[in-house]
Amino acid sequence: MPAPVVITDPADPRVADFRDLKAGDRPEGAPRWSGPVIVEGVPAVQRLLASDYRIRAVFGVPGRVAALDLPGDVVAYEADKWLLSEVIGFRLTRGVLASADRRPPADLDDLLAGPHPAALRRLAVLEALNDAENLGSIARSALALGIDGLLLDPRCADPFYRRSVRVSMGHILALPFAVLPDWPADLERVHEAGYTTVALTPAADAVDLTSIDPREHPRTALLLGAEGPGLTAEAQAAARVRAKIPMREGVDSLGVAAAAAIAFATLR
Repeated sequence: MPAPVVITDPADPRVADFRDLKAGDRPEGAPRWSGPVIVEGVPAVQRLLASDYRIRAVFGVPGRVAALDLPGDVVAYEADKWLLSEVIGFRLTRGVLASADRRPPADLDDLLAGPHPAALRRLAVLEALNDAENLGSIARSALALGIDGLLLDPRCADPFYRRSVRVSMGHILALPFAVLPDWPADLERVHEAGYTTVALTPAADAVDLTSIDPREHPRTALLLGAEGPGLTAEAQAAARVRAKIPMREGVDSLGVAAAAAIAFATLR
């Protein structure tokens, strides 16, 4: 691979994609869900390299950049750890970042249909899940446990925000997502595509999640709400089933990321 370009000035415009990442992944005043995708750490950047996302640049400390064995058409920059920290706005223990062109959300009807209208499908539907790290953790579990895509309501966090990508270990790049713009009315489009919607809630009158036989519901969409408030009453009313994870008495709920993983495995 060609030698990386050494950056000596933190204001160098060539590393503008990585500047002041503590403030977000988009320039001030830019629209929400815009700007490049930022990926941190060697394993996650390697997943990005193996994907078909167009990589804009790689930036890191010398040893970490060299460990990636970058192809010749990827632009790479390196700097010492102090200058790298000055550019991005914090100390990066993972030592390397990459930026890539963002992709728009998938077409909702295409994502619902899948490769074939009769194909077995599992989707996760997220309502107002505005914690980026929870979203990343859910995406990582989703990909590992057989979920085919994410459906997001308009209040959800940006799935390509740096923290979401970091917590997902880059796996979120392999998971298609679409937006349900009219929430929760658009759940009817999910039903029309043949899905059984299951709203996850700790409510006492919900059915036991383990009582739902995945073989009887070849297409299932699991609804998950934000940490703390959970799913709204409107979302629960719009779902076909309300289900709870059986737990020891005295424990009322789990964190949303842990609950999601259990539910994904149960409905697999």
